[in-house]
Amino acid sequence: MSKTIIKNIGKIVSGDIKSPVLQGDTIIVEDGLIAAIGGEELMKDAGDATIIDAAGSTVTPGLLDTHVHVSGGDFAPRQKTMDFISSALHGGVTTMISAGSPHFPGRPKDAAGTKALAITLSKSYYNARPAGVKVHGGAVILEKGLTEADFIEMKKEGVWIVGEVGLGTIKNPEDAAPMVEWAHKHGFKVQMHTGGTSIPGSSTVTADDVIKTKPDVVSHINGGPTAISTQEVDRIMDETDFAMEIVQCGNPKIADYVARRAAEKGQLGRVIFGNDAPSGTGLIPLGILRNMCQIASLSDIDPEVAVCMATGNSTAVYGLNTGIIAVGKEADIVIMDTPLGSVAEDAMGAIAAGDVPGISVVLIDGEAVVTKSRNTPPAKRAAKIL
Repeated sequence: MSKTIIKNIGKIVSGDIKSPVLQGDTIIVEDGLIAAIGGEELMKDAGDATIIDAAGSTVTPGLLDTHVHVSGGDFAPRQKTMDFISSALHGGVTTMISAGSPHFPGRPKDAAGTKALAITLSKSYYNARPAGVKVHGGAVILEKGLTEADFIEMKKEGVWIVGEVGLGTIKNPEDAAPMVEWAHKHGFKVQMHTGGTSIPGSSTVTADDVIKTKPDVVSHINGGPTAISTQEVDRIMDETDFAMEIVQCGNPKIADYVARRAAEKGQLGRVIFGNDAPSGTGLIPLGILRNMCQIASLSDIDPEVAVCMATGNSTAVYGLNTGIIAVGKEADIVIMDTPLGSVAEDAMGAIAAGDVPGISVVLIDGEAVVTKSRNTPPAKRAAKIL
């Protein structure tokens, strides 16, 4: 049985928006799962465990990027870039959710091809995690000709996400709604493009389209990159209970509007974070951290709540056993602190000030996969593996 103990933690941010901060300074991990959270008394049964000294810094769940356009392995053909997933890991991202693979070279746009591509990418990412990151690839893009039997087959083969509705030949609610109904019937989570046209072949999607189609996730409610109006945002927020995704490669003004209005309405639990990359905007390895900083520093949202938007809110939507520091959850964990030179005293203070925190250690399933981030500024207090 493998065992890891993280000790001397300054603050534990849970990722659970109902209780964002936990008491304790020690976390026990056994066989990839969080086994205990508490005080120094947990150290008495350390045995031959791997010990990580957090040095008084902050522990959060591993971050999720809920909007990634993966195309196989760790290569981004749109930007002709290698290792973008590994680079995001150094920004604290331990789980990625595919929003479809529109940039796959020669992407098939028929029913058989889109189904085959979804199955292939889903299996390939589960068979080989790039840099250890948990990539849920193979989000199927809806194309004309798909049948309920196709959804049954895809689910049997491990596909469980419908990529952004609107990226394929199925564009209007009348055509999409039956497929979305099949998808939901067979346990899929459904995303829907929202806002202006993003790439050739995609379509502009309005609030009315979203309401009629009934997805689980309003993809890039702040635009990918062109946003809907504030009046359209209000309709989605007032007339639905869908998750609302804010992306880094979107409209910052609408991101601020969504966060502030969600706070006023007590709906911050509906907000999740993605990057929407690789895209024409590029690749942003620290995009999820930047979302956290933007929403906390400019939209007056508590930084601990901003962490929840990047973690537990997302796993609640997608039904994953990670994203929260709690017993029984997968031990995907980030140790971070205020960066050198920041006005802040700790990681949450840095995020509230708009400073990207310094990451010193990232664990996936309890195993340290980063021991010093190559992308964030250096942490003032760096965790060390003893």
